[in-house]
Amino acid sequence: MLSAESGCVFCGVARGEIPARILYEDDEIIAIQDVAPQAPVHALIMPKAHVTGLNQLDALSDATLARLMRVASRLAQELGVRERGYRIVSNCGQDACQSQPHLHIHLLGGRAMGAELA
Repeated sequence: MLSAESGCVFCGVARGEIPARILYEDDEIIAIQDVAPQAPVHALIMPKAHVTGLNQLDALSDATLARLMRVASRLAQELGVRERGYRIVSNCGQDACQSQPHLHIHLLGGRAMGAELA
């Protein structure tokens, strides 16, 4: 497992140093409400371990990766978007507009989604 990066905003959230509205937390995963939501429901789900993006998935166990998806499904239910539908997006790299260099999954819902991506 990779250690937390001192300058990483999401590592700071995971350590409790940066305030966030926590929607879910366990030993390996944390989910927070996005501070600049792009939909009525916009959560960010991430591993607590610092992994910069999808290209570094070998740093996480398959169980942790599966839990990211299970947490997304659980939050979709808890946030009331599971039945009508929701979108899961993970941007990877500069050209994909990845805003934070820490793997995270956007859970978006609460309105009809068009062709735009988060």
